[in-house]
Amino acid sequence: MYLETKDVVKQYAHHLALNKVSISVPQGTVFGLLGPNGAGKTTLIRIITRITAPDSGEVLLEGRPSRAEDVYRIG
Repeated sequence: MYLETKDVVKQYAHHLALNKVSISVPQGTVFGLLGPNGAGKTTLIRIITRITAPDSGEVLLEGRPSRAEDVYRIG
């Protein structure tokens, strides 16, 4: 897998924005992130791009933990 999230959790005050979200996106594919308002789509994108840190879980790029410079390789 090119991009993976494993059990990503993010909570703001008393609102659980993401609860153990895991996705796998193969390299070279187009991936749609769909859901209703408040489902956590933007929060997940912010975590993948390292704007926001997850409370737990991990983001992997090519099987290893993502680094700050990896942001320029996504998209």
